[in-house]
Amino acid sequence: MSCALLLLLMSLALAMGTGAAVEIQRPRGVPLSKRQFYEENKPFTCLDGSSTIPFDRVNDDYCDCRDGSDEPGTAACPNGSFHCTNAGFRPTFIPSSRINDGICDCCDTTDEYNSGATCQNTCREMGRKERESLQIMAEITKEGFLLKQQLIHEAKRGQEDKQGKLTELQGSKKGLEEKVEALRTVKETAEDPEKEAKERHLKAWEEQKELIRMEKDKTRMAEAFLELDDDTDGYVSVAELQSHLELDPDSDGSLSETETQGLLGGADKVDTSTFETVWSGIKDKYLSEVSQGQSEPPAPVETPQEEESRDFVSDHDSDHYPEDYAGEEEDVEDDEEDDHEEEEEEEKVPPTVQTPEKREDDEVSMPPYDTETQSLIDAAQKARDDFDEAERALREVDDQMKNLEKEIGFDFGPSAEFAYLYSQCYELSTSEYIYRLCPFNRVSQKPKFGGSETNLGLWGQWAGPEDNLYSVMKYDHGQGCWQGPNRSTTVKLTCGKETVVTSTSEPSRCEYLMEFTTPAVCQEPASLDEVLHGHTEL
Repeated sequence: MSCALLLLLMSLALAMGTGAAVEIQRPRGVPLSKRQFYEENKPFTCLDGSSTIPFDRVNDDYCDCRDGSDEPGTAACPNGSFHCTNAGFRPTFIPSSRINDGICDCCDTTDEYNSGATCQNTCREMGRKERESLQIMAEITKEGFLLKQQLIHEAKRGQEDKQGKLTELQGSKKGLEEKVEALRTVKETAEDPEKEAKERHLKAWEEQKELIRMEKDKTRMAEAFLELDDDTDGYVSVAELQSHLELDPDSDGSLSETETQGLLGGADKVDTSTFETVWSGIKDKYLSEVSQGQSEPPAPVETPQEEESRDFVSDHDSDHYPEDYAGEEEDVEDDEEDDHEEEEEEEKVPPTVQTPEKREDDEVSMPPYDTETQSLIDAAQKARDDFDEAERALREVDDQMKNLEKEIGFDFGPSAEFAYLYSQCYELSTSEYIYRLCPFNRVSQKPKFGGSETNLGLWGQWAGPEDNLYSVMKYDHGQGCWQGPNRSTTVKLTCGKETVVTSTSEPSRCEYLMEFTTPAVCQEPASLDEVLHGHTEL
């Protein structure tokens, strides 16, 4: 039970009592705690010590003391206060300006003793209702505290289980580390012969490929010689080679006699033996007549003058035509370019640019490994799999240990009574949003009828007052507000039998307030009978 609730019950007990009430005589408006300062037949000294006056000037409807203490029962002093006894309910103070103003402020009607107002004494009834309410609150506090004791017991047992699990994992980790190192050695030992065997296989394959390539190159060279030797005189001449424009050294679209002669090593013609040297210089560009016949007609190559002309027209038109007519502009340009290209084609046939044939040996796959090499590869792969599995198991143990150490070291309250909230989430649905509180993690807000979730803050710290630190949670560094700070949430914890979010609000822009009830904050209640029967005098 909170101190405020305890004091309230005590005041009610004092007010109601269990025996006959004894009214102690004192001037009107004076509380019992200050009765000793108002003794009849003795001069009265103002409570601030400012002056001393005859006692008959107390409550004479004239303000003599600066602090208004000589007029506790009248409205003479603007800074005075009137004490409502309120027998049967809680005593209280009201400003002296409310005395005899025609409005009943004291439930015992004592403030309207000379105004003619019709007031009814409601103190007993108000006291009864408040007593019932306080008894219900006391019962909730009592039940909540019992639940809290269970939570503490479960938290203690949970901490012991976690500590035991952590010790067990520490032992497992040591064994796994040794296993990982042993399997690492096995893996490395198995990978060395695997690497050597694969390198041998690759080297043999490269040598085999080179032989295949050389054979194919000889075949291709012989075919090229036969294709070029149009007159079948056993020689390839300058005239016969000039028809292959793809061999043009300077790519100007023509193959001159001098250029062709250069390709032939300075000779006018070469035989098969000399052609082998010529072939090494032209084979990368050479296209067989068969492949040329099967290829698509090449697109004309634009001359620099055409490119400049087209760019000029395009730039010029873009300055004068709006975007809406861009499609029409392109159509006109296309027609003009087509006409222009047809004229150019009539004047001169542009050179063709073709891609050299793809080498057939590029598509030949490496043969499968021999039985011995494959066995070494399989053994090394198994060693790798075993090592990876052991390493994965070690990482999992590490992660579990880190999580346990974090949870064991977390501040879940003086007796770990808040530990049961860890890894849990609680929601509150309003007309527009669904609010979600995950204690020690985050707070979020999501539109009820679709939309993305908004982060209202991540767990920060306990933020209650020094004497009640664990009554407030603070969540900060949430999603930023538009042209504002990052969102944050303050969660106020109150005693209750259930664990539930009871309300949310936004007192300030981007700063949220959430009310959360939990048995974990319930304090040990005082005995209601002790409070009620421990004081019998008014």
